[in-house]
Amino acid sequence: MKNRILFTAAILCASTTFAATTASSTSAAKAQYTADTKKAATQYEADKKVCADEASSEARLQCRRDAKVVYDKAVAAAKATMTAATTTPATTKAVACADCGTVVSVSVSERDGEGSAVGMIAGGVGGALLGNQVGGGIGKDIATVAGAVGGAYAGKKIEEKVRAHKVWTVAVQYPDSSKKNFEFKEDPGYKEGDAVKNSGASIVRR
Repeated sequence: MKNRILFTAAILCASTTFAATTASSTSAAKAQYTADTKKAATQYEADKKVCADEASSEARLQCRRDAKVVYDKAVAAAKATMTAATTTPATTKAVACADCGTVVSVSVSERDGEGSAVGMIAGGVGGALLGNQVGGGIGKDIATVAGAVGGAYAGKKIEEKVRAHKVWTVAVQYPDSSKKNFEFKEDPGYKEGDAVKNSGASIVRR
């Protein structure tokens, strides 16, 4: 008798396992649970009738106990299967953004512009003219050359100062702890702690 009950339990568990692999939606899982529990209840009633054929009251009582244990396990297994099928596992993790970072500092500096040939020529001509006014003969020639050289250098430096401009340097730290600086000719409006991401050779907010 016990072997028959254990065999019944194996069938019920197999049915529940089948439900776990075939249920593809919440409604299907619930429908399978209803079918499994109904089947378990039907089998339980049949087992109790079989137990009634036992020769002694003690045997009948033990048989019913065994049948109840099998029934409870079948219902519990069916419920566990339904819960597993209707619960979405939190396995999806946020994909790390390798190009995303955080602003760690913003600094402003004054940077000289680049001198051009125009500034050097103009300064050289002016310096030569001034040098030409000094002395005479070879001394005058030397003064003219020196004035031209000095004037060219001075002209270059003056042009650099005239073209001086501000530069905003934004330092960004990435998930791998690396850092990179981005320069802007105008205030980009970033502040420490802003979330940004790479966009070409620059950055944008995210």
